[in-house]
Amino acid sequence: MIGRIAGTLLEKHPPLVLVDVGGVGYEIDVPMSTFYNLPALGEKLALHTQLIVREDAHQLYGFATLDERAAFRQLLKISGVGPKLALTILSGMSVAELSQVVAAQEVGRLVKIPGIGQKTAERLLLELRDKLPGAGVALLSSGGGQAPVARNDVLEALLALGYNEREAGWAIKQLPGDLNVSDSIRQSLKLLSSKA
Repeated sequence: MIGRIAGTLLEKHPPLVLVDVGGVGYEIDVPMSTFYNLPALGEKLALHTQLIVREDAHQLYGFATLDERAAFRQLLKISGVGPKLALTILSGMSVAELSQVVAAQEVGRLVKIPGIGQKTAERLLLELRDKLPGAGVALLSSGGGQAPVARNDVLEALLALGYNEREAGWAIKQLPGDLNVSDSIRQSLKLLSSKA
């Protein structure tokens, strides 16, 4: 496994970069978030990498931060998301933004990314919950003053009661931040029943 590449940046052709490491040129696909922060040609560069081995190719993907690579790896675990789509997602929003979108269950933000339809967006929101770097911070800042643990408890309770992710996320966003878990669940149920 190639986990990191450090060398001289020879070429930049989005999303591909060519990095010379001891006389060997590595072609690496990078998300646009990494691409925009690349140094000038001829400068030294280090990227955290992920090697994907397929029948017909060995592809190397590079990331400026460990959080980006961790998010990429999480995205690859989701059914229907391959390396190209994962790269597109990380090009469309930062890891912090993706964490906030997942925490707030914002399907609309995801479907704006090319290649992501409604079903894929919903699958991403469901499967990425609590799995992205910085997700706790995103939950905390996604609304109200409730701690992430309390918000997660409320979300779990609503899901167990048969509400879907979107409905539960909407209800949680309406809550004031000073409620405890049981009051939050009760208030969420009132909101959801009045909305129905």
